[in-house]
Amino acid sequence: MIKNKINFLMAMMAVAILVSGCSISFKGSENSNDGGLYLSANQGDNWVQRVLIPTTSGQPQSFGGLSANCLVMDPSDANAIYFGSVDNGLIYTYSGTKEWFMAGNLAKATISAVAVDPSSKCIIYTSIENKIYKSTDCNRTWAQVYYDNDVNTRIDSIVVDHYDSANVYIGTSRGEIIKSSDRGAAWRTIGRLGSAVKKIIVSPADSRLIFAATAKEGIFRSSDSGENWEGLVEKLKGFDSTGFKDLALARADKGLVFLATNYGLLKSSDNGNTWEKIELITPEKGATINAIAVSPKNSKEIYYVTNTTFYRSLDGGANWTTKKLPTSRAGWNLLINPENTKIIYLGVRKIEKRSGF
Repeated sequence: MIKNKINFLMAMMAVAILVSGCSISFKGSENSNDGGLYLSANQGDNWVQRVLIPTTSGQPQSFGGLSANCLVMDPSDANAIYFGSVDNGLIYTYSGTKEWFMAGNLAKATISAVAVDPSSKCIIYTSIENKIYKSTDCNRTWAQVYYDNDVNTRIDSIVVDHYDSANVYIGTSRGEIIKSSDRGAAWRTIGRLGSAVKKIIVSPADSRLIFAATAKEGIFRSSDSGENWEGLVEKLKGFDSTGFKDLALARADKGLVFLATNYGLLKSSDNGNTWEKIELITPEKGATINAIAVSPKNSKEIYYVTNTTFYRSLDGGANWTTKKLPTSRAGWNLLINPENTKIIYLGVRKIEKRSGF
């Protein structure tokens, strides 16, 4: 069984190289080449850019001019990473970023979200604007499995239930949580949260427990697989829980939740019933946190990135070290390798500077 899976993946990678062809072009690629993805093997002390795409010509090409929109790791394979770009489609690696490939049969558009089936690495879901696509052959081909009637609606979050991967959840910019119980064949709305759903997380300890973060209405929680939702605004009273930035659940400590908003960085040790502030070096209002990550093995190891800086705490947020980002772009996504937690992946994005007085 394992041998057959390895042979299949090798075949898919060979096909990917052929699909990549001799020349790869990206639309609207920025002139600077300090974008794409960076890897650190020492918890953020040093970074190297990892953006090479092999071609049949033998001369690799690069997606170093692209901006990241989302960055996702296969829950069953730490070497499989998906880079959802701005305006240029989906790029993936099965080698821990040593080489990358373009996902076949997908538009060169902004990838809003990606999710991988925890029980089958070749089943992947991704969203482009108001549509969901699914691949069952490791990115070789894709089929549309959901289309929203409102073409102005965007699907910003996709998550697959780790206990029963037939259950797939998506979040829309209108504020709905929509669920499929048959791997994307049919869908139904299970929640209307009143504001764009930016992120959905299924608890690693109990897949019936789900958190949904909205742009303007705060955080919601369900304890029955999404059938009922409870707003946590009152539980966050005293903190500004709007202006959502990122949400993370600790794997090493059951019930531990981290939330980044316009207020700064908060944590809860009881699945969101009570909250406390994590002291940052900068004033909370000036933190501009874009992404947070927590070590899967040690919840005291906390990381976050801003437009210019990488922050690391090894003692639960009591003390922080700072590093200038290895790029002129903003830090946008963070991933930690669950097998070797010293390895961190950083997706970066070009932020347009606003003119004004």
